[in-house]
Amino acid sequence: MVNKVKNEKMIIKEVIIVEGKDDERVIKNSVDAEVITTSGWGLNDRIIKRIIEANKRCGIIIFTDPDFAGEKIRERLSKMLDNPKHAFLSKEEATKNDNIGIENASKESVINALKKVRPEKRDYDKTFTNEDMFENGLTGNNNAAINRNEIGKILGIGYGNSKQFLKRLNKYGVTRREFENAINEYNAIANNTNI
Repeated sequence: MVNKVKNEKMIIKEVIIVEGKDDERVIKNSVDAEVITTSGWGLNDRIIKRIIEANKRCGIIIFTDPDFAGEKIRERLSKMLDNPKHAFLSKEEATKNDNIGIENASKESVINALKKVRPEKRDYDKTFTNEDMFENGLTGNNNAAINRNEIGKILGIGYGNSKQFLKRLNKYGVTRREFENAINEYNAIANNTNI
C-alpha cells in the first residue's frame, strides 16, 4: 500500500475512493495518491467504470465518510469489486460543527487511517466470536460502545455496533495477536499506565 515517501508525503499506489471533492482535497493535501470521487450517492456508470478499471490496474482503497451514507457507499463498492482495501476514520476525527466527513479530518488522521488500511476477505474464518466481544468489554456493558470505538481506531477497522464490529474483526483479517495488543494498548491508556 505505502510505497515510499516523496518530499515528506506518503505515496499510495492504490487509487483512493472518496465521496466528494472536499474529501479529495484533504486526501491530496495529506498523501500523494490518485483519487476518484463517487459524488456521494451519485455513482453513475462512468464513475463505476473508472473505479473498476483502477481496481484492475493498481487496486483501490475505499475511504468513505463514517456515517450511514458512507457505509452504504462502501458496501455497494465492496460488492462490485475484487479485493478492495478499506480505510476508516472515527466519527470524532471526521466531525466539525456537526458535519461528518473525511473533509473535516486532519492530515495526521488521514495518514494514520491510510497506514492502517485493511484488505477485505470474502471468505473469512470466524476467528472471533461473541465470547471474545463479551470477555473484552466490547458488548454487554455500559462502556461497550466507547470500547469498540477506541479499539476500532487502534485496529483501523472503524466503529460498529456489536454485530458489525465482530464481522469487521473477521472480515478485515484482524489476527488474534493484533486484537490482544489493541486490547492491551487501550487498557493501558484507559488505566494511565505505560504500554
